[in-house]
Amino acid sequence: MKISRLILVVLVIVFTFNHGNTQDKEAFKEIIWHIKAFKPQVKLLDIKAIDKEGNRYDVKAIQDSEQTNLLSIKAFIKGKRLPVKMLVSDDIYHPVKAIGEDGTIYDIKAFTEDGTILPVKGVSKSGNIIHIKAIYKNLVFYNVIAISPEGKTNAVKGIKLSDDDIESTINGIQVYAHVKSLTHAK
Repeated sequence: MKISRLILVVLVIVFTFNHGNTQDKEAFKEIIWHIKAFKPQVKLLDIKAIDKEGNRYDVKAIQDSEQTNLLSIKAFIKGKRLPVKMLVSDDIYHPVKAIGEDGTIYDIKAFTEDGTILPVKGVSKSGNIIHIKAIYKNLVFYNVIAISPEGKTNAVKGIKLSDDDIESTINGIQVYAHVKSLTHAK
């Protein structure tokens, strides 16, 4: 295992288990972060999960402890919180989707102010990190970010823990990478 992969795995484990559970999770009030695409003209684009009928659902980052370095991304669909993952694909870019308990796949899309719908995909890889962007006409790539209620921002990225194309299988759907909210590098 490469040293960078080992470091990433250790960080994921540490942050996932809440810094050794030194804090009482019951005492922490969960904080929901908004997920948006960021246009350079300082405009934020809504990002939503969409079902086959065109219904739109919120996509949010979940902060369930004091740490904000690594947050889970979920789609809030019909009273459930569904995992958002990057799927295995033969396309040049890996699609970002929500996965239902029955294996239903929900598209994750960004919406411009004029109603244009943009795909959200993993477009490039740096080591174990996959950069997720909202794509306009295959020419312009907008960063995807998480925004806290206080205005803090994190990057939304794919995390690959394995060298295999299939990271895991969730409800019968093959997952290429996990989608998380990560603290921006300083």
